Amino acid sequence: MTRFLGLSTMLATGGAGQVYPNTTNPHVATGDGMAMAYRAGASMSNMEFVQFHPTALYSEPSPAGAGAADRTFLITEAVRGEGGMLFNLKGERFMPQYDSRLELAPRDVVARAIQDQMLADGAAHVLLDISHKPGDWILSHFPNIAARCAEQGIDITKDPIPVLPAQHYMCGGVTAGLRGETSIQGLFACGEVSCSGLHGANRLASNSLLEGLVFADRAAGPSVAHAEYAARACGRQMHYAAASADFTGPRAPRVLAGPTAEWVVAKRKEVKNMMWECCGIVRRSSALQRAQAELAALYLEVKAVYKNYGVNTQLVELMNLVTVAELIVSCALQRKESRGLHYSPDYPAMAAEAVPSVINSSLKSRYDLDSVRNNITVSSSNGFVSLIVPSGGKKSSASAAAAAKNAKKSLVRDMSVRSLPDNE
Repeated sequence: MTRFLGLSTMLATGGAGQVYPNTTNPHVATGDGMAMAYRAGASMSNMEFVQFHPTALYSEPSPAGAGAADRTFLITEAVRGEGGMLFNLKGERFMPQYDSRLELAPRDVVARAIQDQMLADGAAHVLLDISHKPGDWILSHFPNIAARCAEQGIDITKDPIPVLPAQHYMCGGVTAGLRGETSIQGLFACGEVSCSGLHGANRLASNSLLEGLVFADRAAGPSVAHAEYAARACGRQMHYAAASADFTGPRAPRVLAGPTAEWVVAKRKEVKNMMWECCGIVRRSSALQRAQAELAALYLEVKAVYKNYGVNTQLVELMNLVTVAELIVSCALQRKESRGLHYSPDYPAMAAEAVPSVINSSLKSRYDLDSVRNNITVSSSNGFVSLIVPSGGKKSSASAAAAAKNAKKSLVRDMSVRSLPDNE
């Protein structure tokens, strides 16, 4: 592992789609840039505005388990634009119940309607049908979709396409100005990792490409100017930073051991399912509060393993996913209204004034982590040390600390975790 010192740093790391179980984003979209910037102290904005594309191709769950299908194939809304109609599994066309624009309603409206139908019927998907159009016409307009569906045994000239909503784009991110500048001197951000304000509360298709191009160009000059300044004024500090790099011993990169690898996969799946259930297309305050508490506990658990294990890609990605998930939930809790991509039945009306949600402080300063830490015990399941939130009643701080201390003494530790920190 090598340390790279940047005289000026531009974040262009994309979004965080992997925080949800179904996403059109690639496997690497784990919110790394957002999480790194936040840990460095950058201000974050509007993280609750998560766009879900209403029609992604549904595939049967893989027996391989979690992580087998990390990217969902997108069924473009052009299919609906060309006359595709949505039906539930009972064969009923349902969009007339929700919006006079039918299948041409905005993405967030269609996504909520699809989810409502799925919940009402206990279904895993709905159906998108374009088969009433001539077969040759369908194949000439949607050749890629036809080919991908054919891999699942679906002939879109004759059969409806099974679809479900999937996370598609993050409108929030690292707070950035008109030149890509962030709240940290020398750190710039452009594209999906940033929150420039361009998308507001609900992104329009293809605007993200323009945003990336425009803001990258705008940020180029200021970032170069800062690099030149840093080279002149901070040479000694940069030298010391380079010389202090030490990635040996506990900090050395390591391959995940068997039980640890299984634990990471299980926790990643836990985050995804929690976010879909509690902070998906429709959010309720009670579910968001529960998610925040569970994510705070998971944060402590992952941090303990991360701190004592050594650098590993899967483990770092898990830490980043937990960090970004907590930011999304906390921003959603700030918003006492329904606006754009954030819809809450508890606050169905839109406020008169549009105010951004902002987080510029650590989780420790925003949430009572001591109460979480005092209600966790230590387990050695499968020979792997982890922190588990007990399912029973709350323990007193003293008894919880004593129980954890005694448990630590009696554990036979796997070498993947050398110790558990007493403090954060």
